[in-house]
Amino acid sequence: MILIFTDQSDGHIKKSSYEVLTYGAKLAEQLGTTAEALVLGTVQDDLAALGRYGVKKVHQAANEAFNHLDAQVYAKAIADAVTQTGADIVIFSHNQTGKAVAARVAVRLKAGIVAGANALPDTSNGFTVRKSVFSGKAFANVSITSPVKVISLNPNSYHVTEGTGTAEVTALAIQPETSRVKITAVNKVSGEVPLTEADVVVSGGRGLKGPENWNLVTDLAHVLHAATACSRPVADAHWRPHHEHVGQTGIQIAPNLYIAIGISGAIQHLAGVNRSKVIVVINKDPEAPFFKAADYGIVGDAFEVVPKLTEEIRKLKAM
Repeated sequence: MILIFTDQSDGHIKKSSYEVLTYGAKLAEQLGTTAEALVLGTVQDDLAALGRYGVKKVHQAANEAFNHLDAQVYAKAIADAVTQTGADIVIFSHNQTGKAVAARVAVRLKAGIVAGANALPDTSNGFTVRKSVFSGKAFANVSITSPVKVISLNPNSYHVTEGTGTAEVTALAIQPETSRVKITAVNKVSGEVPLTEADVVVSGGRGLKGPENWNLVTDLAHVLHAATACSRPVADAHWRPHHEHVGQTGIQIAPNLYIAIGISGAIQHLAGVNRSKVIVVINKDPEAPFFKAADYGIVGDAFEVVPKLTEEIRKLKAM
């Protein structure tokens, strides 16, 4: 049986969870077994509706202690769930939660793990999983031979398929262990599209010359219903908050569309965005490294190009 960890935040299932549900259901079909979901914490969404993504059953440990991520507590609970359900494959999204928890679960289960998978395993001769390595510059095929296997799937690397099924929802008797972490405050960014969940991201760099010009980014993001991001020098200069910094040392994202404005495209930045489906670069320097990675590029002054682009998109939206 395949157990799929279904991540939630503020009582709602995360977008990345629908991808791993589809992925896990497809793998179950490939192996001739069943796919079931695991939800920790209290959730407002209709969990039975997760059956539309191919799972037959949803196990929920509806304890409020699971509403805030504690990697140690989550790992113990998920490992207990695997033991109770008899699962031999556990699947996570390779998001912030998955990165913190999957390896800990693998250690508890003495399981082999592939972190950052980007395709279904090859089960024709063993169990081999493909993942990206060297910041997305190459792929590695990793074989898992342990009885229990753990996989975390790179976000936006597998197409979500929605059907019409309904899942059986059952309560899972798992008691959270006492947390060694004390939460003293929770500060949340409100009114914005979370970067890790965004389909479209508009990002700005030092080419915008200062925070007073950031309206170029926000205006374009507004018409595209996109999240906003920035390069590390922008965050370090305090033009923008650090939670918007994308790159190897910031948040790593994989949107369907990434628009980079005034960003040269240093390798550290590219490592955080190179899994984007389409990359558009706007830069007045035709030798900017980012153009080599771009699907589309506009060589021009951002102060001239971006307002015109924003206005044209606004006109199209109004039609």
